[in-house]
Amino acid sequence: MNPRPIFGKLLPAALMAALAAGGAWVLPSLAQNKAQDKTQNRPAAPARQQSIVERGKYLAQAGDCIACHTVPGARIFSGSRAMPTPFGTLYAPNITPDRETGIGKWSADDFYNMMHTGRSPKGYLLYPAMPFASYTKVTRADSDAIFAYLRSVPPVRQQSREHDLRFPYNNRALLLGWRTLYFKEGEYRPDPGKSVEWNRGAYLVQGLGHCAMCHTPINALGGSSQERAFQGGLIPMQNWYAPSLTSNREAGLGDWALQDIVDLLQKGVSNRGTVYGPMAEVAFNSLQYMSDEDIRAMAVYLKALPADQGPASDPGEAPARADVNQAYSEGRHIYAANCATCHGAEGRGKLPHYPPLARNQSIGMSSAVNPIRMVLNGGYPPGTQRNPMPYGMPPFAQALNDDQIAAVVTFIRTAWGNRGAPVSAREVNQLRTATVE
Repeated sequence: MNPRPIFGKLLPAALMAALAAGGAWVLPSLAQNKAQDKTQNRPAAPARQQSIVERGKYLAQAGDCIACHTVPGARIFSGSRAMPTPFGTLYAPNITPDRETGIGKWSADDFYNMMHTGRSPKGYLLYPAMPFASYTKVTRADSDAIFAYLRSVPPVRQQSREHDLRFPYNNRALLLGWRTLYFKEGEYRPDPGKSVEWNRGAYLVQGLGHCAMCHTPINALGGSSQERAFQGGLIPMQNWYAPSLTSNREAGLGDWALQDIVDLLQKGVSNRGTVYGPMAEVAFNSLQYMSDEDIRAMAVYLKALPADQGPASDPGEAPARADVNQAYSEGRHIYAANCATCHGAEGRGKLPHYPPLARNQSIGMSSAVNPIRMVLNGGYPPGTQRNPMPYGMPPFAQALNDDQIAAVVTFIRTAWGNRGAPVSAREVNQLRTATVE
C-alpha cells in the first residue's frame, strides 16, 4: 500500500495451477468445503468484529498505508496522491469502501490475493510502487484484519487518477519481466533457529514495514536484489539517502544499544541520532503507534542484521588537497558562528534534542546528500507521542551560499574523527532545488 516515497521496483512469472483428480473423496470433500465456506462467511459477532477492525487499524499503521493513499489534508485513504518515479508519475488509488470508486466491491479474498500476488481483482498487474514484494509476506489473518479496517472507514466517492508513465513503462505487460527478476511470492516463514521476538521483528521489517524498499540499492529497472538487502541507497526522485542498516560504517546498528534503536524508531530521537526526511514521515505516520513489544522486536531483528563489506576505500585516508584544507578552515569558522551553540564546539551535541556530530555515522556516509540537505533545508524530527515537542534545526539556504555550505559540511564530515569525504559547491547547488515535503 505504501511505496514509501520511492518507486520500489518495476517490471513473476505466470502462475501455474495443478489439478488433482480423486476418487470417492471428491464429493464429500466438496460438501465439506461448502460447509466450511458458510462458516467462514458468517458475520463476526459485533465485539469480535470490532476487535478485528482495531487490529486492522494497527496493522495498517504498521504498513504506513496513509502515506501513499491519502493526500495531506484530504479524506483518509481517498487516494490520488502523486508518486513521482524515474519512469513517470504514479497515483495511489482510492481504497475507501466506496462501491464505485474504491474497494467496496472487493472481498477479503480479493484483498489478500492483491497483497499476496500483486494482481488486482480484475487480473491486471500492479506497479511495484505498491510494495507487494514485501506485503506478500503478510499472513492471511493480518490481511483480513486490514481489509476489515478499510471497510470501516467512511467511503469517499472519488475516482482514482490514471497513472502518467512514459512509453514503454505504461505497458503493464512489461511488468512480467520485472516480476520474474524481483518478486518472490509467499508468506513469511519463521526461522526455527531464531527467537520468537526475532521472528516477529523480521515479519514486521520484511513485510508490513517494507523497510527494504528504501534501504536497499535500486537499479535502473527500479528493482533490487535480495543479496544487497538493507545495504542502503539513494531514494529516487526524493534526493534523500537511506543509509545501510548492515554496515557499521554507515547507520549500521550492530554497536547501538537496543534502547537507542527503540527510541529512534518510536520517538524519532535517540542518543545516537535523529530521524529526518522520509524516515521522519514513517515515524510520524506509523512507528510511533506501534506497541513497545513490536518496536523492540524490530530493533532486535535490525541489530542482528549481518554487516556487509562496507566501502571499498576509506575517504578519510585519501590524501588532503589544498582546496579541501581551505574548505575545512572556512567551514570551521562558519560552524562556530552558526552551529556550535546547539551542537557544541566539539560536535558533542546536547542529548537528546541536538544530536552529536562527532563520530556520527550518518554524517560520514558515502553519500553526503543528507547532511547537505539538512544544512540547506533544516527540519524537525516528527512530533510523536513520546516526543511531542521536538527541537528543530533552522534552514541555512538563504543565509549561506553554495561554497559556504560546502565548506561547513566538509568540516563536519572530516572533523572530530569523522571520516567522510569533502563536499563540493556543485553538489550543494544540485540539491538547492530538491523538493521539500
